[in-house]
Amino acid sequence: MLRLPRFFRRRRRNVEIEPDEIFLDASNLPEFDREQFEGRLERPIRRESLLIAGACIALLVFGYGIRAFNLMVVHGTAYAKQAAENQLEGRVMIASRGTITDRKGRELAFNDHTASSTDFTQRQYADFLGLAHTLGYVKPPAKDSKGFYYRDSYEGIDGIEEVFDEQLKGTNGQILTEVNARGEVVSQSTVREPKEGKKITLSLDAEMNQALFRAISTRAEQSHFQGASGVVMDLQTGELLALTSFPEYSSQALSNGDSESLAALSADKRQPFLNRAVNGLYAPGSIVKPIVAAAALEEGVIDETTEILSTGSISIPNPYNPSNPSIFKDWKAHGYVDMRQAIAVSSDVYFYEVGGGFQSQPGLGIARLDRYFKLFGFEGDPGLTGMSSAVGTIPTPEWKEKVFDGDPWRVGDTYNTSIGQYGVQITPLQAVRAIAAVGNGGKLLTPTLLASSTPRFTPIPIGQHPLQVAREGMRLAASVGGTAAAVSLPFVNVGGKTGTAQVGAKNEFMNSWIVGFFPYEHPRYAFAVVLERAPAGTLVGAPAAMSDFFWWMNANAKEYLQ
Repeated sequence: MLRLPRFFRRRRRNVEIEPDEIFLDASNLPEFDREQFEGRLERPIRRESLLIAGACIALLVFGYGIRAFNLMVVHGTAYAKQAAENQLEGRVMIASRGTITDRKGRELAFNDHTASSTDFTQRQYADFLGLAHTLGYVKPPAKDSKGFYYRDSYEGIDGIEEVFDEQLKGTNGQILTEVNARGEVVSQSTVREPKEGKKITLSLDAEMNQALFRAISTRAEQSHFQGASGVVMDLQTGELLALTSFPEYSSQALSNGDSESLAALSADKRQPFLNRAVNGLYAPGSIVKPIVAAAALEEGVIDETTEILSTGSISIPNPYNPSNPSIFKDWKAHGYVDMRQAIAVSSDVYFYEVGGGFQSQPGLGIARLDRYFKLFGFEGDPGLTGMSSAVGTIPTPEWKEKVFDGDPWRVGDTYNTSIGQYGVQITPLQAVRAIAAVGNGGKLLTPTLLASSTPRFTPIPIGQHPLQVAREGMRLAASVGGTAAAVSLPFVNVGGKTGTAQVGAKNEFMNSWIVGFFPYEHPRYAFAVVLERAPAGTLVGAPAAMSDFFWWMNANAKEYLQ
């Protein structure tokens, strides 16, 4: 008989359990602690317990199966439809716009976080007067008919709000929202938090700016001027402490979309949207005389002690009609005046001769007048902190030929140019730069509206002596007997120069100017004020406004006078 190998043989099962397989003792567990289990006997798990446990597990599996069948088969279509109808929507979280403050930390443009009617903070403006053209205004975020933002941030429209729009607007955030078919929010999750825009600190002193605005607007309304503007600049750094224009608009009303205010402003013939300080062009009149005087000294045309006789006019023979000479009038007969006195009393005859020459007195001539006016910043962009500025006009023979269709240049054109008339046009900002250069020794500063800016300037190639003589003449002008005597004050010494320019087809209107610097002993600040277009002969103008402003400083801001 064939015998299978041993490892294929079916082993015999033991049907009996040996006692030593049940009881634990020292023979099968040498280190067993007998005392611990003394009198105890291990028992196997009962068959009934195993059956009960198996039944419970089976019931759980069956329950989960029924639930899965219910979800996937019975209600699967409905749940799939509901899931498809739930939508994830990405919603923009509009960043708060950066605040704008003045040099002393006063908030000028800020955000109202309490407004609950919109998804974004509301732009607010402080109640200071005279800041609208500098700050500008904004357009708020806007949605289309489906509720989607087509403009998802504030948009700066004018002034600092426009120039620094990118820095101010910040970075928007995003939130994911799950919405069901009924439009109900199921869940929300912020993906990216919004980041507030950059804070901008201006060089302006809001209270000083408001005081200057009140001074110029009050005098303008009292004397029936159409408009006015004023500038105060640190003549060592170029920082603007005041930059204001009258009339102005309301930054708050325009940012709020006030259509009635917009309509009224648009209909106002005084042009309230025009920033006169930066873009208003005016004939400067006699405020150019300190510059003409310094140029004449630098060029050796005259020395400061030479006297010129003003009898009230000079007469230029007419070669084509000897009986009809050209008469160029002074505003009064001053007698003999030297350079300092000529600046102080604003003698036109003196500057006719120094500018254009007369008899034995040589003049600068239009080419050199043009050169020095440009060196002092006329007919050039002042470079103000990203703002576009009017550049002005200096009349020359080439300019006249173009404007007046080939009409030749005459000596009378040079005379009128030398006293800031004829075609000369500058802005108040250009005027304050020029007079600051006289006050600081020949540095043509780049003005700025940002606090703590690094000063930038272009040195003017002119000696210190001519500028010193010009300053001394301006000090006499701002003393008793001078044309700027309105700013002869007991609490501060000022160097000043007034100007009156005739405007209109028949010279029926006038502009009133005053420029200068203070304190005279160690100049720190330059100023320029112009009141625009009042009836000719108006007596109260820019000098009175500047006097009002100085009295305000004496009462409220003495630190600027020291």
